[in-house]
Amino acid sequence: MKPIIFCDFDGTITETDNIVSLMSQFVPEESEKIAKAMMEQTITFKDGISAMFELLSTKQKDAVIHYLLDTAIIREGFGDFVRFAQEKHIPFYIVSGGVDFFIEPLLDKYGPFSGIYCNSADFSEQQIKLVFPNSCDEECARFETQGCGCCKPSVMRKVTQSNHFKIVIGDSLSDFEAAKQADLVLARDHLIKRCKDLHLPYEPFETFYDCLEVVKKLMEVDKALPCN
Repeated sequence: MKPIIFCDFDGTITETDNIVSLMSQFVPEESEKIAKAMMEQTITFKDGISAMFELLSTKQKDAVIHYLLDTAIIREGFGDFVRFAQEKHIPFYIVSGGVDFFIEPLLDKYGPFSGIYCNSADFSEQQIKLVFPNSCDEECARFETQGCGCCKPSVMRKVTQSNHFKIVIGDSLSDFEAAKQADLVLARDHLIKRCKDLHLPYEPFETFYDCLEVVKKLMEVDKALPCN
């Protein structure tokens, strides 16, 4: 089995959730109600994140971008983890419910990646509107409602081959469905509880050095297995 990595961005690669941070800075009261409904899953992730960004005026574009680029902190060890994957030719995909205008600049110096799948922002009207280019496929439980936004399980199905060992790295709501498709989850925060509840195979992490050790051990075990 060959490892393939699917990694979340907000709250995973970065130390904090950039969308939560952004909304807390610019529209705290209005966005808190939406975030609560998303966590309770009374609205879809797609509808929730759309509603949040529509609270922001396109006139705030520069302020929003500068705020995120100034405040986002990359989690310790990420650069070394990416370099290891590159050296070992492990496919490494960023799959995020976040938005391209802050994800791509923050990741630029760490690439190239096998792919970056995320949502896009449209600044052409009065309010910021999100565009969702990575929608649910027919196997997604939310296909009828197209409720995922950036549908991580659909991306996984699109790029994974039968001999891949699927590693999902994440922390929260947008990673729940992807975790169900994984052979191993590297989890933190809310995703740990979900993995426990669903009895999914997982390892907790705080830094990407933790992730690096897990992947190295997996590859050592694979080499030690007898060939059939």
